[in-house]
Formats: sequence, C-alpha cells, structure tokens
Amino acid sequence: MPALAVAGALRAEGASVTFIGGERAEAELVPAAGYELRTIRVAGLDRRNPLRAARAALLAARAVLTSLRLLRELRADAVMGGGGYVAGPVGLAAVLLRIPLVLTEADSHLGIANRLLAPFARRVCLAFPLAGREEGRYRVTGRPVPAPSTDLAAARERFGLSLEDTVVLVFGGSLGARSINHAAVEGFAGASFRVLHAAGSRDFLSLTAPGPHYDLREYIRDGFGDALLAADLVVARSGGSVFEIAAHGRPAILIPYPAAAADHQTTNARWMADAGAAVVIPDADLTAARLAHEAGELLHDRARLAAMAHASAALARPDAARDIAAELLAAARHR
Repeated sequence: MPALAVAGALRAEGASVTFIGGERAEAELVPAAGYELRTIRVAGLDRRNPLRAARAALLAARAVLTSLRLLRELRADAVMGGGGYVAGPVGLAAVLLRIPLVLTEADSHLGIANRLLAPFARRVCLAFPLAGREEGRYRVTGRPVPAPSTDLAAARERFGLSLEDTVVLVFGGSLGARSINHAAVEGFAGASFRVLHAAGSRDFLSLTAPGPHYDLREYIRDGFGDALLAADLVVARSGGSVFEIAAHGRPAILIPYPAAAADHQTTNARWMADAGAAVVIPDADLTAARLAHEAGELLHDRARLAAMAHASAALARPDAARDIAAELLAAARHR
C-alpha cells in the first residue's frame, strides 16, 4: 500500500511505473490499481528451519538473475525498494546495474533487506526516526498512505450510521487479530455505541455479531479511509496502519502484535501514546473487560477524546508519498 501511494505521486508527475513483486497481496492490488506487475519467485528467510532457509537463499539467487533481466528490459531510470524479501533481489540487481536505488522503511526498525542494501542506496526514506540513522542518506518522510477520506456524512452513510451515532472501529489486518476479535465481540456485546468490526478472513466465520448495534464484516473493501473517518475511536494492531489512523486524526486503543519483528508494533504504539494520541494495551493483558473499560472511559470523556484526536492528526505525514516520489525523480535525473 505505501508503494501504491508513491506510484500515484509518480504518475501524477508523468513518470511511468512498473512493479516487480511476488504472489502475495500485490498480485491482486497492483493490477487493480492500474499498474503493470512483473513477478519473481521469492520466499521469506526462515531462521528456524535450515532447509527452508537454504531454499529461500536459492530462490533469492535466481530472483536476482530474473531482476537483472527485467530491469534491463524495462530500462529503469530508478528503483524503489519497498522493504521485505521481495525487494532484496530487485534492489541488488539495481546496484549491480548502477541504477539509482531509493529504499523505504515502513516500520520502526530496518528489515534485513534494507539493512543490507542501505549502504548502496541513494536515499533511505524512514517512516520513523531511527537512532544512529539521522544523517547522510537517511531521511524521515513518514509512511506513505492513501489520501484520507474527508466527507464525514458520506462515510457514515456508507455504513448505515448517522452523524449522531458514537462509533468504534475495530480491525486487525487482512487475516485479522484473534485476541482483538474475541475481546471486541464479547466486550462490546452490550455497548450503547455502534461498532464497525473488520474481523479478517481467519476468524470471521467463527464470530457472531452480538446485536444490531454491531456491524461485523470480514473485510472493508474499497476505501478503508471511510471507515476510519466514520469512527470516533479505533481499536487496532499497531503496524503501518498507525499512519492511516493519524492521517484521519483518530484516537486509538492499540494492541501491538507481540510476535512482530523486533517488537516494532510496540514501538509504533508507544510513538502514538507518547504523543497523547493512543492508549496501549499489551496483547497479554487484553481481555473483554479491559477493552470495554478503556473504550468506555474514553468515549465518556469527550474532552480527552478530542485532545487525542488533535494529537493524532499532528502525527500525520500527508506529504510522505510526494516526498519519496521526489527522491526517486531526482535520482532518475541524476543518473
């Protein structure tokens, strides 16, 4: 999603954009957004299984050769690495071909691919300030996100909500977050407010909406910003979505995913909490009663909720996509 936001900014400047990716979410999202997608075979590095790690290394080596061919064929003027194992072979191919490389890091730590490629990149665009990476090729741009929704009345109407309703949005990613799903369904069963809950594919069929006030969905497709705009309070994990929450100026209860790499979701959540924009509940401490209590306290204190919303909006980086696009265009011109 950050790469698509940058692609939109590049296209607005007249650039031609092609994606190189794998067979995951990009296989559906990139063509749907109107961009050409070339695919390579790659796999994540499994540090616990030597055989799987060896297979991933072999695939990566082959992917570098494929990426060299693709970049020559596309006559690329600049390459953007979006992080993750897909970006590693393509970034290395760019380095070998002396094509300017711009990296983006969406999390509060550098992933393996970005750590290896950073010394060769023209610019490394960071979502968060990182200790020891404040100067030189590093630049804090924020995480690119789609343009936020702005029509509150239309957003509320889309979900059958009135402007007078108090609304809590619950989500946990495409698969969903099991601890959040169960805590929300139980904790908000008798709520006096409206709940809009995107449960994800893994748990959806096992969940039941506890009443007419509870809109339980597997996904919210096409314009998730409307759901954020419609909400008075958000309950979510704290991955890259924290920037979308901030872009819409929404206060949040964040439950970091405890197994996230380098515990970056806790760092993300603390970033919002330290600014006064969020309340953090560790996943191990999450219960239906705790979630209901925290949400009730916030929704009954409208002054605090408004202050949190203001703090959230202050964290937004609305120019992130344009700033990264400008780095890529400058790199292409320099070449």
